[in-house]
Order: sequence, then C-alpha cells, then structure tokens
Amino acid sequence: MTLQIDIKSNIKTELDRLCAQYETYDFIKDDPVQFIHLFKNSRPEDIEIAGFISALFAFGKREMFIKKLNSFFNFTKMRPYEFIINFEEKAYKSDFNYRFIKPDDLTVFFNVLKILYTKDKMTLEELFAQGFNACPSGQNKVFNALQFVCDYFYNNAAEIGDGYKFMLSNPKNKGAMKRMNMFLRWMVRKNSPVDLGIWSFLSPSELLIPLDVHVGNISRSQGLLKRKQNDFKSVLELTDVLKEFDSNDPVKYDFALFGFGVNNSNSSVEK
Repeated sequence: MTLQIDIKSNIKTELDRLCAQYETYDFIKDDPVQFIHLFKNSRPEDIEIAGFISALFAFGKREMFIKKLNSFFNFTKMRPYEFIINFEEKAYKSDFNYRFIKPDDLTVFFNVLKILYTKDKMTLEELFAQGFNACPSGQNKVFNALQFVCDYFYNNAAEIGDGYKFMLSNPKNKGAMKRMNMFLRWMVRKNSPVDLGIWSFLSPSELLIPLDVHVGNISRSQGLLKRKQNDFKSVLELTDVLKEFDSNDPVKYDFALFGFGVNNSNSSVEK
C-alpha cells in the first residue's frame, strides 16, 4: 500500500511539473485553441462559435486543420457570429471542406447554428447548460450535456451526411468525445494562460479529460488508465484518477499528458 502511494506521489509531482511547463502562453501558437484567442476581446458569441468550429475540425495533422481554420475565419472576415446569424444557403458559395467534412455538411451545420442564435434565441453556452442541468439523477452531467447538444444538431438538421455525423459524434455510440471535451476545457477553465473560461454553468472540477489514442497510450504507460479501449468509460476512469491529484481541476493534466508526448515522440498528429 505504501509503495502504491509513493508511486502516485511521484507521478503527481511529474504531472504537476509538466503542467507548469506546458500550460503557458507559448502553448497557444501550435494548438487549435489559438483561434478562440483571436476573439478574446470580442463578444462571447464570437468566442464560443470560433471555439466550437475549431474543436470540431481538430483531427488529423495539426498543420492541415490549422491551415483550414485560418482559411475559414478569413472567409468570415473574422466575424463568425455575424457570419452565422446572416447565413443564407442560397447565397453561400464555397467549396470549403476538410477530409470527411464536405461543403454540404457545413451548409447544414451553419443552418442549425443560425436556428440556435436567431429562431431559438439561445447561445451555445445556454444549449450546453440546458443539457447539463437537465441531467437525470445518477448520470454524468457532462455526458448528458453532450448528448443534448448532439440531439439538437441532429434534430434541426435538414440532412445528415457521413461528414456531419463525424463532425458531431453521437455520444450514444459511447466514444471518447475528445473534441467536445476539449472545447469544454477551453470554455470553462479560468485563470489559465491557454483556456479562456468564459462559461460558468459548470465548474472545472466537473470537466472530463479529452481522450484520444495519444493520451490513452501515455496514460496506460504511466499506470493511470487500465481500460484498453479509448471510449467514454476510459474517459471517466482516467478523469477519476486525475481527480486524486487535483479534485478541483483534474483536466489541467491534459497539458501534462501532452508534455509526455512531446518529450517522447516527434509526431505531428493533433493530440
């Protein structure tokens, strides 16, 4: 028992050191979080829309999706909120796409965002908060929020293609929901040089770790994760372990796990 405590103490020391090393302003320039910082002095709607789109596109090679996102925000003339509320499918002429996500998928997505802000007169924060606060007893509130948001974007979509399904993964499939959890990290964690923390309906203690292959492999190699699949159960398992190191802000260790990867790999794949 003492040995286990000593091992965990050593891991916590290393994780805290890596957090301090990598949760810095310099982290921003090579990460998709850079796009919310372009709008940090703008209205909250610009920040949350920029963050939501950036997170959904954050897969594959970093240099590729960052290039695509730069192109998209330039296309919107750096006014994502105005672009969405004024979006007209007939007037929209763009071959903008990224891998599985095709122009038709984006047209549907932009239309649903427009419905949210104009017809339903809600923000993304209010949509997520509805799902979070309506969580049945005994269920995970973040999972319920993600499912609620996914259902909204599916129910209001005129057409749902494969690219749309990939962009907005359905939590019912029990996947890790990495990009959505990363987006929530950006929006919720405060007092960070990286995350803007403009949302307040949940606390950092309730966030879930953004889990992908890289984070899963690093976590298993350090004895933090036993489950072999990179699914939602693994997200909950790993988050619970990280809460033992910091119950108020377990997801800060996302930076530490990133640091492990930087120190042990030359991969350019988005973490």
